This record gives sequence, structure tokens and C-alpha cells, in this order.
Amino acid sequence: MTAAPALADRWTADDIPDQTGRTAIVTGANSGLGYVTARELARCGARVVLTARNPDKGRAALEMLRDEQPGSMVELRRLDLADLGSVRAFADTVDSPVDMLINNAGIMMPPRSLTAQGFESQFGTNHLGHFALTGLLLDRLMAGRDPRVVTVSSTLHKSGSIRFDDLNGERSYSPRAFYAQSKYANVLFGLELGRRLCSQGSLVRSLLAHPGYSATNLQSTGPTGILNAILKVTNRLIAQDVEKGALNQLYAAVQPQVQSGQFIGPDGRNESKGYPTLVQPAEPAKNLGTARRLWDLSERLTGVRYGLPG
Repeated sequence: MTAAPALADRWTADDIPDQTGRTAIVTGANSGLGYVTARELARCGARVVLTARNPDKGRAALEMLRDEQPGSMVELRRLDLADLGSVRAFADTVDSPVDMLINNAGIMMPPRSLTAQGFESQFGTNHLGHFALTGLLLDRLMAGRDPRVVTVSSTLHKSGSIRFDDLNGERSYSPRAFYAQSKYANVLFGLELGRRLCSQGSLVRSLLAHPGYSATNLQSTGPTGILNAILKVTNRLIAQDVEKGALNQLYAAVQPQVQSGQFIGPDGRNESKGYPTLVQPAEPAKNLGTARRLWDLSERLTGVRYGLPG
């Protein structure tokens, strides 16, 4: 793979190229990073499918977006990534080419719970749900124009590992450790997807992005107890706003020079805030053996086969 041109300096949403004629699907678009991403893509002419687990919150977001961007081409569809049946039902409604799939939705550090299929909720939602969704939409992406999959991770992936012997936290569960596991899985998946697509000569690009430390409702709706109180304070005092945090996934979705396998994050100290730049995944996330083991496991757990040799 040849070196990419340097990333644009101090890139903002005003630099988004015209997106007329392109279709984007944004998971978790009813609030936070997902809402800003959907709004900015719609502002620049894209047809945007907002997905939300909660229909009421989704409708409220759709109405707000239409008020902010009159005449925009936006629609709402229900998608619960914690239920593989819902993922399949949603994918069945997508019958036209997709140019951008933004795997943005996620949950963060809740008490231990299980998805509809019995997986630990963070791994099941943040990783398995998006793994299944991407695989089920791959043929529509392959028919897209400059098609891209952008998977949103976190700097906490750097402390993550895949607990293959205790994937669901039955023996030991820590909200933070299992969040890190899910974000580590996002990186392993995004990189492995890029490798497999490139080996097949596919034009679909797989990119990663993370928002740094951005103030979203993830910090208030997931964690409980003392952690919830701490995060509310740090959101006010330390975090950058969600408008800035969303720039990284927007850059990955629309900027012409990005390449498959690249990771976009903030350019500030410790990647906590700033403008989009090229960042590096943790070294363990580049391990081919771990990525292939997770890929094979994910295909088996979801029942979604990509047909992309490893």
C-alpha cells in the first residue's frame, strides 16, 4: 500500500466535499456523534438513513434534523444492534447501493447484561452487531460509489484484549475492561476487513475513527455509581464538544485521499481532542492471528459469512 498524502490541516465540517448522489447509513444517529455525522452529511447533499434503537428518540432526532436542514434527504429506520434478528431485518430493507456505512452506535460501561442472543452487551452491540450489519450490507456497499465502511472505536482500545475464554464475562466482569474489549474488537475488525477487501481487489475502503474524549450521552447513560458522577464532571471540564469529536468519522467517510486501513483521530495531546489526523492503533491490534481468530469467531456467533478469504 502506498503512502497517503498528508491529511488536511485543521479540517472542519465546512471542508466536506459535495455529497450529492451518495447514500449514507449512520448507526446510532439519534444523538451525539451519530446525529452530528448524519446532519453534516445531509447538509452536504447526501441521502442519509438514520438508525435508532428507540423509535421515539429516533423520530425526535429526525424532526430536529429536518428543522435544521430543510429539504434534506433523511429517513429513519429502526435498528437494535443488540439483537441480530433486528440487524437482519434492517439489512433486508436496504435494497439500493450504499456509499457510506458509519458504524457509530455503541454502549459504554453498563452493568453486566446480555444481548438478545446471550452475548455480553458491549461486545454484542459494539462489535458483533456491526460485524453482522457490515457483512449483510457488503453487496450493497460493493455497488456504491467510492464506498466506505467507517468503524468508530476509542482510545480505550489500547487497554483492551479479547477474552476468548470468558467472552461474556461469566467468570469476571468489569464494565471498563469489557468496553475496552469491544473497542479493541472494533479495531481488529476494521483492519482485518480492510485487508480482506484489498486482497480481493475490492473498491470498498474500511477505515477506523475515534472521537478522542468527546462529551456525549454515552458517559451518562452507561456507567453507574461513582463512575457516572466522575464522567459527568470530566465531560464538563475536560472533554471537547461533540461537533469536534464527530469530525474524525466524517473525515474518514468523505475525504478523497484516505486509504483503507487508516485510523483517524484527534491531533491533540494523547489524541484526546483536536482536529482529524492519522493515528496508530495499539500494536496488539495489528496482530493478524488475533484478528483472524476474532473474525472466524464472529462469523460463527453471528451466522454472517462474508465470503472474503483470510
